[in-house]
Amino acid sequence: MTTLIPCERRETLVRLEGISARRGDNLVLRDVDIEIKNVVRHDLDGQGQVVAVLGPSGIGKTTLFRVLAGLDAPTSGRVLIGEPQVPVEAGMVGVVFQRYPLFEHRTVIDNLLIAGRRVGATRDAARAMLARFHLEDRADSWPAELSGGQRQRVAIAQQLLCGHTYLLMDEPFSGLDPLCKREACDLIAEVARTDERTTIIIVTHDIREAVRVSDTLWLIGRDRDPSGAIIAGARVVGTYDLIARGLAWQPGVERTPPFEALVRELEDRFATL
Repeated sequence: MTTLIPCERRETLVRLEGISARRGDNLVLRDVDIEIKNVVRHDLDGQGQVVAVLGPSGIGKTTLFRVLAGLDAPTSGRVLIGEPQVPVEAGMVGVVFQRYPLFEHRTVIDNLLIAGRRVGATRDAARAMLARFHLEDRADSWPAELSGGQRQRVAIAQQLLCGHTYLLMDEPFSGLDPLCKREACDLIAEVARTDERTTIIIVTHDIREAVRVSDTLWLIGRDRDPSGAIIAGARVVGTYDLIARGLAWQPGVERTPPFEALVRELEDRFATL
């Protein structure tokens, strides 16, 4: 059984206005208009937002990820973040890539210090961040000595040390076994609770984990014309408010019938995208 947790959506934190993007002659994204609002829970201080961008491989999620991060400019439209709303540029949001790239010839703590150099992060601040992610005993380890889950924690810690409250994660569940996927979901939920304005956007094709950890889902797909032919350019074809469905912020939600029903619904929709 799920429970509705009282909350309200307030000011806009991220807005996508008329985003279209091409790769050569191919229209990849078309007229993406959507926003993320600040979610304020009535029972908890400091609940951030977790939005999952969900869609099958090859649909345009990576292109949207890079546009959201300010790494690529859209063909038209703009991405606005923060208060006041300003156009996103590279470096304004934290980016955690799929492989969690680290400097292999530097220790874990040195990797954090390199990332935090532009904000003047100290060694004490880096050690405190490692402790927050239960990695204090790995400060002097080499990246090759870390598990996949530990590398993920280091990659997120780097971005938080830089002061980022907006965090983009590319396929954070890829290649993980079921236990590690659960740990990754727990980590994302933990990071989201660090501050009310923390906003995590996950780009993934893993339906179950997206439903388990998010408060909102954006389903990316392509429309079809009356004859059934695919219209070029993906857009957000569905938005799922998991808070209103009683699925957000629920321990053990993956064992409930409403969770399974939504997963099946999304699996069926994947086949049409």
